[in-house]
Amino acid sequence: MLKIYGVPLSVHTRKVIVAARFKGLLFESLPVVPVIPDSLPPNWRDLSPTGLIPVLVDGDFTLPDSAAICAYLERKRPNPSLYPAADRDYARSLWLEQYASGTLFGSLVRPLFHEAFVNPKVRNTPTDAARVASVLTETMPEVYGYLESVCGNGFLVGSAPSIADVAVASGIINAHYIGFELDRARYPRLAALFDRVIGLPEIVATLRAEQPVVHQMGLKNEFLNAVLK
Repeated sequence: MLKIYGVPLSVHTRKVIVAARFKGLLFESLPVVPVIPDSLPPNWRDLSPTGLIPVLVDGDFTLPDSAAICAYLERKRPNPSLYPAADRDYARSLWLEQYASGTLFGSLVRPLFHEAFVNPKVRNTPTDAARVASVLTETMPEVYGYLESVCGNGFLVGSAPSIADVAVASGIINAHYIGFELDRARYPRLAALFDRVIGLPEIVATLRAEQPVVHQMGLKNEFLNAVLK
């Protein structure tokens, strides 16, 4: 059985969990929070040279990094595929996965999560209101505006869900958890895509499994009422 080290609420760990579910692969989720030393396995630096999550262990094989793990799972069980077959669609799905993991997460979700939750509730330090305002007024319109521009009537790349959809939705889920919901009037195509993706059975199962942690942390989950009913 696969072992996935990380926390379900991690944007990157969730992506791996969803990919494993898509593939029908059995896995065990092992909680690791890098900022909490007591949560780390004794051999954590051997498992994760960067100290980051997630990490996959498949028997005697260990692999860090969510993009590498998802690509490995694709090769391990090719069907159903999370990567389009056509060359350009395949490349585009990789690009959008990286955009989600890098720009969407790094420039938008991560700073908002730190200022809205980590700093006031974990580190006991004040929220930097100026930083939040900058993300909301400058970064969010640029990031969501770009994603809106690449959304069609189906999924991000073609008519079937791909790793790009999983990665983008995972980031937006965490923004919602801390109260920064999509402006549906401003980004209608992105909102429609988000609704389609979080309604996929594999994502519904993943979101349902992480709700105890959501409640424990006092996060917002009303946006999931329709899919978790």
